[in-house]
Amino acid sequence: MDLDLEAVKARLEALRIEHRDLDEVISRLVEKPTYDQLQLQRLKKRKLVLKDLIAKLESQLLPDIIA
Repeated sequence: MDLDLEAVKARLEALRIEHRDLDEVISRLVEKPTYDQLQLQRLKKRKLVLKDLIAKLESQLLPDIIA
């Protein structure tokens, strides 16, 4: 169980880093006077996918609470 938890935490950290890196790339891209709109859309879509994966993994780390 601990090994699974550590694997989830490691994956979560890697996704957070990738999400943060994409944010920086997107910021730099829109600062350019002319930029590729299609590339921007793809980067934003990837960022949303990462956000969803991060949320899913975070929910796995929370203990199930039976009310």
